[in-house]
Amino acid sequence: MTGARGQAGTPADAGAVTSDAEALARTETAARLRTAVGRLARRIRPTRAGAELTLTEATVLATTARNGPVGLSWLAREEGMNPTMLSRVVWRLEDAGLLARRPDPRDRRAALVDATPAGRRLHDRIRAERTDALSQLIEHLGVAEREALDAALPVLEQLARDLKDRRP
Repeated sequence: MTGARGQAGTPADAGAVTSDAEALARTETAARLRTAVGRLARRIRPTRAGAELTLTEATVLATTARNGPVGLSWLAREEGMNPTMLSRVVWRLEDAGLLARRPDPRDRRAALVDATPAGRRLHDRIRAERTDALSQLIEHLGVAEREALDAALPVLEQLARDLKDRRP
């Protein structure tokens, strides 16, 4: 019998059904990953060392400490912030003694910012607290879970790079 069935009694649109099922599975995976990453980020974000900083201030400090000295326009693009908002954040971090601004030697109209020694120390303490918190949790995982996590890290790192590249 033919008609709605293809050869060997399989549905004629089996490829479409599989494709729809695969798309649904990818969507579910993406939603679960987004939820898990979001929860991890929110739960690891608070630190004693960075309690005085807003989330935005902490991320601007971290990006500057890792990459500085950096131009304000690069920093605004990297953080996905408008230049006016970034300027306010940088000003607050400067006022707290965590960032320093100086003229860009290649373009005197532009400015570079860099973490001060106090800013680098604070960034290091925040990073250490967050790393320690995750390390303690990972320590309690079984061998198979740790191996699965280790195997997943390159894929997660690639997804993070790909998302950054897609940003408008």
